[in-house]
Amino acid sequence: MRQRLPSANTVAVLLGVASLVAAVGTVPLEFLVPGTASPSGATNLATVAAFFVLGLSFTVVGVVVARREPRNPIGWLMLGVALAVQLGSDAPAYAYLDYYKHHGALPLGALAVLMSGDWIYAFLFLPLIILLFPDGRAGSRWRWPVRAYLVVCGVFIVGALAVAVEDLGLRHPVDGSGNLIGLTSSWYGPFYKAGFVVCLLLCVAAISYQVRSYRRASGARRQQQKWLGAAAATSVSMLVLTIAWHSAPAIVGDLLFPLGLTALPVGMGVGILRYRLYEIDRLVSRTLSYAVLTGLLIGLFVGLVALTTDTLALSGRVGVAASTLIAAALFNPLRVRVQRLVDRRFNRAHYNAEATAAAFSARLRDAVEIDAIRSDLLEAVNRAVQPTHASVWIKP
Repeated sequence: MRQRLPSANTVAVLLGVASLVAAVGTVPLEFLVPGTASPSGATNLATVAAFFVLGLSFTVVGVVVARREPRNPIGWLMLGVALAVQLGSDAPAYAYLDYYKHHGALPLGALAVLMSGDWIYAFLFLPLIILLFPDGRAGSRWRWPVRAYLVVCGVFIVGALAVAVEDLGLRHPVDGSGNLIGLTSSWYGPFYKAGFVVCLLLCVAAISYQVRSYRRASGARRQQQKWLGAAAATSVSMLVLTIAWHSAPAIVGDLLFPLGLTALPVGMGVGILRYRLYEIDRLVSRTLSYAVLTGLLIGLFVGLVALTTDTLALSGRVGVAASTLIAAALFNPLRVRVQRLVDRRFNRAHYNAEATAAAFSARLRDAVEIDAIRSDLLEAVNRAVQPTHASVWIKP
């Protein structure tokens, strides 16, 4: 009797459950071995929680996409990223606990050493996810580059496992952070660096491919790529802020990096599943408008405080109170003007609809003939919302 293989839905759920179990296991490991249960090596539960959120986002989106579209490899790649992040957090901590605290007496210590470098694999999957978004296909010209990249990934993974097998002969196969000994300093070092260079090159190529594809796309495909662009911009912004903000405490960088990457699976999930797809223009315009408004209000408040306390020689409390009242009074007028400026550039459809409705309202004040009002109303509706059909019924 032929044994029936599990369905794609079952496999996706099982992988998701495995990722969640591994994520939950990170918490007690961080208490037992502080500083080894996160890829950054930070000794703070907040960082572990941030990486937990990152893995959870990839897990949830991966399970949903894999179940809805099992032929789309992006869902399975996201589950691979989630497992790599979570197992790559648990395995180093468990290996350190076994070989440094219990002298190799714990079960599955050798398996933990073999999986200590799993978090690296998450970075190998990311370029493929970006390249194949949103339908899992990238065209015939990418067939050989993708195959070559998969060969590089295979060599990278086999080499890492070979280093782990060599380290098993040592008394302490992992260092103080739970990372493999010799991963970057042994014979594998050049392959390690070359793998990351190839990963970075494919990532840049995938981004440029999506940019060119966006210029030619229209309709739903264009909206999907807008979600990808917004998610990527958020992730890159957080990464740049983490690198540039040298004076910030270490925990800030350890939090910004994983939380910034969380935007990538969320944005991709919305784009692939087409859930509230056309909200991206409104989301981007509102985000930009409130960011600009916040900057203006902060600058205005600081300027008013300096004016009232230094130039007008008011007391500090009176100056701050007066500045707060003035900034609060200017909040709504500034918000309206900034929103209009941003909508005109980033949410043109909404801006055009508002302008059409305002122009119709102005004409309606002077209209007296019912036929002219009806035709004008139909024209305004067609220009504002572009329906497939519109009609006006007037009761006799």
